[in-house]
Amino acid sequence: MIDFSKVPSPCYVMEEELLRKNLSTIKSVGERAGVEIILAFKSFAMWKSFPIFREYINCSTASSLYEARLAYEEMGSKAHTYSPAYTEADFPTIMKCSSHISFNSFSQYERFYPYIEQTEEKISCGIRINPEYSEVETELYNPCAPGTRFGVTADLLPEILPAGLEGFHCHTHCESNSFDLEKTLTHIEARFSPWFPQIKWLNLGGGHLMTHKDYDTEHLIKILTDFKARYPHLHIILEPGSAFTWQTGVLASTVVDIVENRGIKTAILDVSFTCHMPDCLEMPYQPVVRGAISEAIQGKHVYRLGGNSCLSGDYMGNWSFDHELQIGERIIFEDMIHYTMVKTNMFNGIQHPGIALWSCKGELILYRTFCYEDYRDRMC
Repeated sequence: MIDFSKVPSPCYVMEEELLRKNLSTIKSVGERAGVEIILAFKSFAMWKSFPIFREYINCSTASSLYEARLAYEEMGSKAHTYSPAYTEADFPTIMKCSSHISFNSFSQYERFYPYIEQTEEKISCGIRINPEYSEVETELYNPCAPGTRFGVTADLLPEILPAGLEGFHCHTHCESNSFDLEKTLTHIEARFSPWFPQIKWLNLGGGHLMTHKDYDTEHLIKILTDFKARYPHLHIILEPGSAFTWQTGVLASTVVDIVENRGIKTAILDVSFTCHMPDCLEMPYQPVVRGAISEAIQGKHVYRLGGNSCLSGDYMGNWSFDHELQIGERIIFEDMIHYTMVKTNMFNGIQHPGIALWSCKGELILYRTFCYEDYRDRMC
């Protein structure tokens, strides 16, 4: 349990004990199902914690030059890299940092595969496929929405795959369950199994929320082992992001003012939704606040929570507390490690939260604090 008297405000704090619990679950699923599960940096890239990750997994997936470098330089292994589009300027370094490179289109493959043929790096290449099926309801996060820019549909695949293409990459999930994967695999097999004899691996992407309390990991293992039994030559890869750090930490903040307008009370905090919790506004969803109920309840003390930027919509509400909030009181946002730190910004020059680990020994390890120079140096 985190001792918040030792935590500066604002600060992201990940709990090592909870992280290791998730990592143990993921490692067990991978071993029992006979598949490879790797970390997606687009959800979590707190590289100072990578020594813990390396006790459980070996590899990671990258979506850009910088993420590929992070895998190579900090994770200590080459990345499984996919990007919607590569450039000539970035590709030499991406090749150096990658064991696998997946292309989004055949035009990208035709443009960049000659570089791979000429390099001494051992790189396995794949193409992203679009099964034209996804259970994701929020359009912003649906990679199979009509007109999507992601992947190649089955009707665009040649009967014989081009030389050098050894795998298919597919991503259709977002915090999804095993039954979503089961239905997705049905669509993938129906459309793409004629090409399976020509490939060596199938990457099923991310969004597999196997560490959620309601996730049926036994069902996941069964559908994966059944699939592998049908196609024993295929190496199966999963690259979840959220599952690794799901419910592993918080964003600690402080009430700096309380204002009231037309009967609506807003507790203004030293954090910002638009700067530090952007998914809350994008998804959108109302996060859990420790000690509060995420709705207005008669007889309770009801507050909006407001960020400290000048964006008018930088607030959420309502939350019900059993007491009147006071200036200086701590507000703890739960489950703020995945898809938070990687998406933060410094809009308005607002103080960026620190980044810390609460160790299994009950010690706060403050990985990073931010200062004026961090803001200034981003702006030139």
